[in-house]
Amino acid sequence: MEPRVTKSDKSGSIEDGFETGSGAPRTAERTLEEAIGAQIRQHRKRLDITGGELATAAGLSTGMLSKIENGQISPSLSTLQSLARALNQPLSTFFTPYEERHDCSFVKAGRGVNIERRGTKAGHHYQLLGHSLGKDIVVEPFLIQLSEEARPYTSFQHAGVELIYMLTGKVLYRHADRSYLLEPGDTLFFDAAAPHGPEELTELPMTYLSIIIYPND
Repeated sequence: MEPRVTKSDKSGSIEDGFETGSGAPRTAERTLEEAIGAQIRQHRKRLDITGGELATAAGLSTGMLSKIENGQISPSLSTLQSLARALNQPLSTFFTPYEERHDCSFVKAGRGVNIERRGTKAGHHYQLLGHSLGKDIVVEPFLIQLSEEARPYTSFQHAGVELIYMLTGKVLYRHADRSYLLEPGDTLFFDAAAPHGPEELTELPMTYLSIIIYPND
């Protein structure tokens, strides 16, 4: 039985539609007023002051501040300037999240950047297929090709997690104290802090997609 897929329209009612199968929370589109209000509330809480205290410092009523923080009204520039002073923040801070770009990386077939990754061995060819644009994590998608001259190497070790998706060839891939036979269509997802790498190159040449995700410290 297929899962029922629904989505909400702007009025909040549910209607038939499509959405991703991911468990990632949905991001709601905010109005400019809502984005500004969320920033003001966030900075106020960071300073650990109440709405009443901020309203007094900015020369506003508590009710007015509540409406601003909830995106219910469009405050004047002079009001925003007063709030910025009270929060000790530049006025532009309130607008930054609304203007934030949601970028996309596109790489044509065969146009990935050839790189020398730490621990790269002879016959192991890495093509970087894109780059992450987030602030908190780094995502590195690689197309990895092992040629006939490649040799086993099981000592790759780095921060984060890694996903491998086999495209061609066969390999016995080792992670920590276990080994897995990977054939086209197989996936391996693991903690990359443990030693890992191809242990037996069963069928060469081989290619697989490797996606590495780690914190952007």
